[in-house]
Amino acid sequence: MSSPPFNVHLQQYDGPLDLLLDLIRKQKIDIYDIPIAKITSQYMEYMGKAAALDIELSAEFVYMAATLIHIKSKLLLPVDPELEKISPEEDPRKELVDRLLEHERFKNAAEMLHQKRLIEEAIWSNPQIAQFTSEDEDPGLAVSLHDLVKTFQELLDRAKSRPVYHLEKEEVSVPDMIGLLRNLFRAKGRSESISARELFEAQRSQRGMVCLFLAILEMVKRQALELVQKESFGEIALRKSAQFDETMGSDAALAGLQEEYT
Repeated sequence: MSSPPFNVHLQQYDGPLDLLLDLIRKQKIDIYDIPIAKITSQYMEYMGKAAALDIELSAEFVYMAATLIHIKSKLLLPVDPELEKISPEEDPRKELVDRLLEHERFKNAAEMLHQKRLIEEAIWSNPQIAQFTSEDEDPGLAVSLHDLVKTFQELLDRAKSRPVYHLEKEEVSVPDMIGLLRNLFRAKGRSESISARELFEAQRSQRGMVCLFLAILEMVKRQALELVQKESFGEIALRKSAQFDETMGSDAALAGLQEEYT
């Protein structure tokens, strides 16, 4: 007995990865074992309905459709047992799974920041709180993660217009960027800061920028780094917090983070 067709509500998606994640999560499919034939069929069904309703889809949707069909064809090819013993082939779905997981992390981070902004906007601060703040403390100007997201989005949009030179495949990851930030700030004093914009612009690819952004979020969440501004509406900078050595000082802490992202 064949299963009933998956009913796709024709909502707008930010991109093909959003659509794929929606298909996977709604059906409670294991993201590490995606049934490519089923997902490809549902993906193509969505594109067909969009075309019938004159909904214009970006070239990214078409490219992803080609990618899914290519993966499906590779999975259908017979495997030579002897050749597999000599040189085992990587699962054709692995790169897609990695992209989906990375996109989901970024999407969850953006949602977390959105919720944080809503909470901050709903909070009223008592002006008399300054009486209870030590004069010796220098908290700096208030910088929210929402400000960091705006800076990141501006640089990401600018990066799309850069000339692209495909020299080699970049395998940078979030743990790599956390290690980079850890090494950069380890020798810094508490009052020294590094421009977030300069860090983003130093990356060679959009993937590097996304991984760096997620690494910054992770280290801010763990209270290893702080977001600061030297002047109102100035550039956002990063500096290490008082808990930096406690949270990032040991190799064991970094190893624990690497396990979370693998």
